[in-house]
Amino acid sequence: MASQYDVIVVGSGPGGYVAAIRASQLGLKTAVIERESLGGICLNWGCIPTKALLKSAQVFEYIKHSADYGITVSGESKADFAAVIKRSRGVADGMSKGVQFLMKKNKIDVINGFGKVKPGKKIDVTAADGKVTEYEAKHIIIATGGRARQLPSVPIDGNKVIEYRKAMTLEKKPDSMLVIGSGAIGVEFAYVYASMGTKVTIIEFLPNVVPVEDEDISKELAKQYKKIGIDIYTKSEVTKVDTSGSGCKVFVKTPDGEKTFDVDVVLSAAGVVANIENIGLEEVGIAVDRGKIVSDDYYRTNVEGYYAIGDVTKGQALAHVASAEAIICVEKIAGLPHVEPLNYNNIPGCTYCTPEIASVGYTEKAAREAGYELKVGKFPFTASGKAKAAGAPEGFVKVIFDAKYGEFLGAHFIGTNVTEMIAEVVAARKLETTGEEILKTVHPHPTMSEAIKDATEAAYGEAIHL
Repeated sequence: MASQYDVIVVGSGPGGYVAAIRASQLGLKTAVIERESLGGICLNWGCIPTKALLKSAQVFEYIKHSADYGITVSGESKADFAAVIKRSRGVADGMSKGVQFLMKKNKIDVINGFGKVKPGKKIDVTAADGKVTEYEAKHIIIATGGRARQLPSVPIDGNKVIEYRKAMTLEKKPDSMLVIGSGAIGVEFAYVYASMGTKVTIIEFLPNVVPVEDEDISKELAKQYKKIGIDIYTKSEVTKVDTSGSGCKVFVKTPDGEKTFDVDVVLSAAGVVANIENIGLEEVGIAVDRGKIVSDDYYRTNVEGYYAIGDVTKGQALAHVASAEAIICVEKIAGLPHVEPLNYNNIPGCTYCTPEIASVGYTEKAAREAGYELKVGKFPFTASGKAKAAGAPEGFVKVIFDAKYGEFLGAHFIGTNVTEMIAEVVAARKLETTGEEILKTVHPHPTMSEAIKDATEAAYGEAIHL
């Protein structure tokens, strides 16, 4: 007889392991299936290790510019690339062990292997040795995550044309790199490698870098990246990569005609696709649309007893989105009252390059297209005492309010540590806070976060520090 559970979660990323823990907290007998390391891509190959790489890059930048802070560092400063990579992997390993501890603490069974869902609320798990074991649950949550998208014209060979996982484990720092795509993955790795001395070129198909962001943010990041020597080509497309030589010859179609670039390595960072192949969806009859599993506001698929959360379903492909979906899904399964669907228009987005980017809600363009009359305010960090003292005057805070009712429509930040500031706006929007209320909210001085109030004052024509 198959092992039976109340809940089985397929995948242990920030959606899967959170779902498992919440299910256990609610008294459900729970198991999680994972084919690699606990924590999924986020903890092992995404969110966490990339932040470790970025921190090393930022520390190196501090050392190179220590004289700006009145500190002299004698001798030549060098980045030990192998040591930087080793530190990043150590941080990731430590976080994965933390998830192992949480599984034991919450009495969750961890099943190692590849899970394939079957009709009748069953799952076959194939272990590393090929042995197949069947499990059964009242509720099956699919949280298999995503992987790097491959462009038809740019096949990834893992050697000269790489994706983010390989970019985190290169044995040697390349002298030159071309990055395809300027989303979060692309611009973060561009900064890491550029700061360590690699000549970086970014190719973006759309008109602006970080194209999901407000246009003012995109322009500011492009300006800051060009200052540190990163070349950027927008409205451009890689048509071919020739890897027959010692490096890569990259052919790019630009608004000014075709250009070729000779680089050591190409990083393909053209987005993420869902891991939904060969996991049994067709056999069970679970509906799929445009590469995503179809689900409702509580992540129920069209087949009773099967659910989907995270990158495999609707919503932004972000770790915190997967975790939020996990809790909503499990609390609905457990029958908790008043489970509220997720508001996808109030999801913060963070990009951890330097300067950092953080945003939530409408861009100015989207708000105008939605028919709002706006009050828009900007406050530059050049006018912030804390930012100037920190030697980080780059960037600004931009806030957008509905002129009629004061609704906080959106906020867009670029600067040092702004990813630590955005939650204030998320909470304010959740609580339906107005611009007038932000004006009356006392912010501590000197802080970076007081720029939110300063930008709001600018929006309402009451700027004190501008």
